[in-house]
Amino acid sequence: MAGRTGRKVLLIVTIVIAVLIFAGSFLSGMFGGPGGGKIGIVEIEGAIADSKQAMADVVRFKEDDGIRGVIVRINSPGGAVGPTQEVASELKKLKAVKKVYVSMGSVCASGGYYIAAVGEKLYANPSTITGSIGVIMQQTVVEDLMKKIGVQNNTLKAGSMKDVGSPFRKMTDSERQYLQDIINSIHEQFIKDVAAGRKMPLDKARSLSDGRIYTGLQAKEAGLIDGIGTFYDVVDDMKKAVGIKGKPELVYGKRPFSPLKWLISSMVQDMFAREQAEPFQYRYRP
Repeated sequence: MAGRTGRKVLLIVTIVIAVLIFAGSFLSGMFGGPGGGKIGIVEIEGAIADSKQAMADVVRFKEDDGIRGVIVRINSPGGAVGPTQEVASELKKLKAVKKVYVSMGSVCASGGYYIAAVGEKLYANPSTITGSIGVIMQQTVVEDLMKKIGVQNNTLKAGSMKDVGSPFRKMTDSERQYLQDIINSIHEQFIKDVAAGRKMPLDKARSLSDGRIYTGLQAKEAGLIDGIGTFYDVVDDMKKAVGIKGKPELVYGKRPFSPLKWLISSMVQDMFAREQAEPFQYRYRP
């Protein structure tokens, strides 16, 4: 009888200890402590042609109460305007409820920097290529070549501007001005968003936005970033800012960073840039 009672007591004590361990681990993950807390990592890598995955990661981290703050790791020369603005828009919503820091890799230019400018604090390496605040549209005209080889293009259209930018003929002056006005409008949006994100006078932002690139050190001097540091320096700063007292748990999105994928993505984007549905790009082209 005494032995049976002893086993029951031991079982109850074991269950209580297990519950306490589980609760401690759960609370530690939520609020910091020896087990740390969670920091979400959103990765923007390679040419920006689609925004679905990045936006999904941002929304996921925004809705997860266990995520204390988010670091956006960017290694991108930029890309299409639409997806770039979509990611930036979702990050603004996230920033309204959680801290958002940015860690720049080897390149964070044009559309990459557009997204970065949303962050509360931006960090780069000393030689990170950043900036390139501009808009680009490129066209190859094969009209003269087609004449030489005896090939003729026939275009039927309704609307005088329907085939603007066609590679089969040169632009007229009015068409060139029409496209330039669009590019200028998109550029002005870029400048205003950088000025707002960096809390910078519009005139200063405009003076930095002629498309030139900056090293990390130059960007810091110009006020385009806040500090020089590696990804793990940013993790340490985020940990302190959100009050995590231990080693933080880094929660990545569904697609971990891959240098090979970044290279392939950039090459594919370069090969098919002229065939994209969106010809206007926040893009740095070395």
